[in-house]
Amino acid sequence: MRNFTTVADIGDLKKAVEEAMAVKADRFAYQHLGRNKTLMMIFFNSSLRTRLSTQKAAMNLGMNTIVLDVNQGAWKLETERGVIMDGDKPEHLLEAIPVMGCYCDVIGVRSFARFESKADDYNELILNQFIKYSGRPVFSMEAATRHPLQSFADLITIEEYKTKERPKVVLTWAPHPKALPQAVPNSFAEWMRAADVEFVIANPEGYDLAPEFVGDTKVYHDQDEALRGADFVYAKNWSAYADPNYGKVLSTDRSWTVTAEKMALTDNAYFMHCLPVRRNMIVSDDVIESPRSLVIPEAANREISAEVVLKRILESL
Repeated sequence: MRNFTTVADIGDLKKAVEEAMAVKADRFAYQHLGRNKTLMMIFFNSSLRTRLSTQKAAMNLGMNTIVLDVNQGAWKLETERGVIMDGDKPEHLLEAIPVMGCYCDVIGVRSFARFESKADDYNELILNQFIKYSGRPVFSMEAATRHPLQSFADLITIEEYKTKERPKVVLTWAPHPKALPQAVPNSFAEWMRAADVEFVIANPEGYDLAPEFVGDTKVYHDQDEALRGADFVYAKNWSAYADPNYGKVLSTDRSWTVTAEKMALTDNAYFMHCLPVRRNMIVSDDVIESPRSLVIPEAANREISAEVVLKRILESL
């Protein structure tokens, strides 16, 4: 595997999950792959789980790691071509990227949607420049439209906790005070559609995700109806996708908060969220603290998903 940005890059999901379980059973079995190799992790946005889990995964594989915070530990970078650089950005990404590639063997990039241009966001302007100009394998640590390391960890978690062959998995929108990207829900939908689960989406009117991620998935605008019989409930806020409201908050309707009353509609479902989470906006305290909450095991599996991806990239070098 050269690059990792979508579910298509991981190949057969059953084999990927089996590999993840093997890695989880012996995290240090493949240190020979990363010996004398360097991972550069580039952050255009804040991170806790992604930074810690990916760096730990690289260390498990024997890699050196370099972490660069673009907005704090480097020059401000211009990303647009044709711009007269007479402002506060002294370096262009098109020079910075190949320079970064000189100092490492693999690059991880984290860059959120900017909500300035839907075309730029959905064409993954920054991520694709790293793939094109770095000369190194590149993997996404969350991009404008997808968060594949998170979705892989989510799938691993579902496989570990499911009690039936084909569980019902519900992705539900929940309220949030700020405009958030569609990357996590887009990616989760993409991975669940590729997995052997019954998958449905619940969101208010005006919050339908991009058609290429939804596909033929059943979308409910009644959350209660979607939750009935669910085995896993994945809550996540996202801003509007459709024009002219792209990137906007259309609602903070608290009736969509995942509460104990909402979870009572399910088939004793597990609760999932990628974290960080706004308590009593996205989910009530009693739900996230319940024995059926998987947010911590889910976060722990971020180390495993990152290690499998890095392992496969190292094997291809």
